[in-house]
Amino acid sequence: MNDLFSLSGRTAVVTGGTRGIGLMIARGLLSAGARVILSSRKAEACEEAVRTLSPLGPVSAVPADLSREDECLRLAEVVSRRADDLHILVNNAGAVWNAPLDEFPSSGWDKVLDLNLKGPFYLTRAMLPCLTRTASLDDPARVVNIGSIDGLRPPGMPTYSYSSSKAGLHQLTRVLAAELGPRRITVNAIAPGPFESKMMARTLEERTDEFVASSALGRIGRPDDMAGAAVFLTSRAGSYVTGAVLPVDGGISTTR
Repeated sequence: MNDLFSLSGRTAVVTGGTRGIGLMIARGLLSAGARVILSSRKAEACEEAVRTLSPLGPVSAVPADLSREDECLRLAEVVSRRADDLHILVNNAGAVWNAPLDEFPSSGWDKVLDLNLKGPFYLTRAMLPCLTRTASLDDPARVVNIGSIDGLRPPGMPTYSYSSSKAGLHQLTRVLAAELGPRRITVNAIAPGPFESKMMARTLEERTDEFVASSALGRIGRPDDMAGAAVFLTSRAGSYVTGAVLPVDGGISTTR
């Protein structure tokens, strides 16, 4: 059973891995034995995350603005030089924009769609040569996209571009799963509910009781909940799962 969930000998890239859900996932992959390369826009955040996570295993970081295609290509080039192989890509970097319908700006659409939807497409495409080298029938390479339950049902806040980008990412996950399955690469998505993060801090401050009441399990997410889902999808335990969108939300999207 330990071998079934082991990531020993695997190399993973986690974007947006310096805080929040990305940091939870990076911690889980390291604890399962993987070597992890983080990416985030701010160099200082990368350095701090590496200091925090290094006691758990081999971790490094590459600053990159993944809302830009050229930066996605640069990250893929750096990873190919830094690692002999790549087994796992976690597309987690994301942004949100909150504004009333009558005031929602075009910049709020462009910023969010560029990072949340276009970025995962460009980066996955750029990483394909690295992923293909490690992929096999018995042990596929893995792509995990981090969506949201706000992409599964209408959100409770005016985050039009965010919820639309996450719904689009869920569909992109299915499309890429069909395309890349024959290349021995699985593509899945995790749709988180409320977890403690910088992006969610203000919302949780105002609505934690509401989220707890809407969850069949009566709580918000914890770091181990996210780490466990990521380890499942990227270990041998999840090698026959592809094209799935897995809600990790305590039942908010499935029972309410």
